[in-house]
Amino acid sequence: MEIKNNSSNTSGFILLGISSNPQLQKPLFAIFLIMYLVTIVGNILIILAIHSDSRLHTPMYFFLSNLSFMDICFTTDIVPKMLVNFLSDTKSISYVGCLIQMYFFMAFGNTDSYLLASMAIDRLVAICNPLHYDVVMNPRRCLLMLLVSCTISHLHSMLRVLLMSQLSFCASHVVKHFFCDTKPVLKLSCSDTSSSQTVVMTETLAVIVTPFLCILFSYLRIIITVLRIPSVAGKWKAFSTCGSHLTVVVLFYGSAIYVYSRPLSIYSGVKDRAATLMYTVVTPMLNPFIYSLRNKDMKMSMRKLRFRIQS
Repeated sequence: MEIKNNSSNTSGFILLGISSNPQLQKPLFAIFLIMYLVTIVGNILIILAIHSDSRLHTPMYFFLSNLSFMDICFTTDIVPKMLVNFLSDTKSISYVGCLIQMYFFMAFGNTDSYLLASMAIDRLVAICNPLHYDVVMNPRRCLLMLLVSCTISHLHSMLRVLLMSQLSFCASHVVKHFFCDTKPVLKLSCSDTSSSQTVVMTETLAVIVTPFLCILFSYLRIIITVLRIPSVAGKWKAFSTCGSHLTVVVLFYGSAIYVYSRPLSIYSGVKDRAATLMYTVVTPMLNPFIYSLRNKDMKMSMRKLRFRIQS
């Protein structure tokens, strides 16, 4: 099978994976299979708990249920192929398959990013302008925020994949990663990638930094407002509603900014793979625990859901 790619022919790529040690493949398969199943089950339970409890039909939980859905899609784009490669000798992925994986990785990952920003805006309005909360965060506006998040993310992914499809690959086809991410694939190109690197860096920073700055601004406003509350109990109650969200933001953005804020010339395979695992596998797995263990309403809804399933 030959797939034309600009001026060169390539049948696909070889994904190096997390480790090339043959003895680690089966243990890694077991570990990541368990993590994937925990991610899927945990996020499905979050979605079911929110949709089955009318008390949770609020903007914050609307965004949380969509975040859980995106986390399921996000990990499903990467982990199943990774699991197959753990037990495979070839560890190959077709050229078209690589571009498809890259497209959905960026689409779902960026949507996650914008949903976290939407949740920060929700907390900002709830704490800083509670009297107008129902008017500002009405269902129509929440749905619009979700649609805008998805649209921007998919347009970004489409532009990136179109850019990558114009490159030629005529040397090594070994991707030093466990999936088709932009930087490791870009390093394999024998085309002049200087303009591509500039576009990728500028666009990636815009897509990642914009929602991050929105979150930062929201929490600065929240901190200023909360510090004006006279009672310690009032301050603690206000901050407690943001704890779970802040934890997820730190986990997600801490690793994502580390990976994508650095130029291609200093790309490090081992360090970047470790950081990428954090926001592609670990964070989606931890999200259900973070939001359920630190949230009384979610705990109660989870108990109700468990009783319904048992009965």
